[in-house]
Amino acid sequence: MVSADRPYSYRLPCPSAVGDVDTFPPLPHVRHGDWAFDHRNNSMNTEQLQAVVDAAWDKRDTVGTGTRGEIRDAVEAALDGLDKGELRVAEKAAGQWQTRQWLKKAVLLSFRLNDSAPIPGGGRFEGAGESAWYDKVPSKFAGWGANRFKDAGFRAVPNCVVRRSAYIAPGVVLMPCFVNVGARVDSGTMIDTWATVGSCAQIGKNCHISGGAGIGGVLEPLQAGPVVIEDNCFIGARAEVAEGVIVEEGSVLSMGVYLGASTKIIDRATGQVHYGRVPAYSVVVSGTLPGKPLPDGSPGPGLYCAVIVKRVDEKTRAKTSINELLRD
Repeated sequence: MVSADRPYSYRLPCPSAVGDVDTFPPLPHVRHGDWAFDHRNNSMNTEQLQAVVDAAWDKRDTVGTGTRGEIRDAVEAALDGLDKGELRVAEKAAGQWQTRQWLKKAVLLSFRLNDSAPIPGGGRFEGAGESAWYDKVPSKFAGWGANRFKDAGFRAVPNCVVRRSAYIAPGVVLMPCFVNVGARVDSGTMIDTWATVGSCAQIGKNCHISGGAGIGGVLEPLQAGPVVIEDNCFIGARAEVAEGVIVEEGSVLSMGVYLGASTKIIDRATGQVHYGRVPAYSVVVSGTLPGKPLPDGSPGPGLYCAVIVKRVDEKTRAKTSINELLRD
């Protein structure tokens, strides 16, 4: 067994490397020579990967850090496919978002397969020594140099955190933010300072996730779908979207809008109430519903809601500034 202080590397599949296998930097909890997954020798297709992951999930109590072979290989292949954007947890088909639960299972199984270990880089403190973190998921950028970043085609500002298995598309700008496992951030999108993108969340093209906004994640329960922000959306500062809510294309959420599965989203023009979905090209602000009277007959407290103040077409959305859309 190799000491945790001794350098070594592990290998993962790199289908886009045309015959090459990427070598990643050392992880203390992976012993040298335990396993090395090479896509050139892997004959499992996506359906076979799913079958192995599903079967492993059904007997997950037997899966641990000592598990080797087909289960580990399939989980690592699934995570690598997510990391490279070749697989995704959710995808729109025939107008409906479909969730691939087996990929969520693969992420959860990876926590069983890998033990936590110190991750260096927290800085040196006089009289105390080196600081570290303690986790079982490496950074997406572990071992990357200038060429890897150039090939990936996105900007990663210092202090942004992206965990392995999250996909970041070319043209994305990552300010000091956090992107969790299994998430997907598509091309041309900015994740602004202190914004968080939760596990398996799907962020579309040309979106702006403003400072401090929270996009919720979902790994469990398995039946739950991830939060989806479709293309060309603007999520205002400190807004929160959670519990599998889908924000459809071209929508604008004002600063501080909070949306969960049970939040009433009321179209002011029609009175229609939506749950779990913001219709395409909606402009949404925070609102209040009148509360029921208290037992003594006095006015009760108002309850939070979100209000669609207007709907705009694609042409208007493209030509109009966010501030203009939010004025009424």
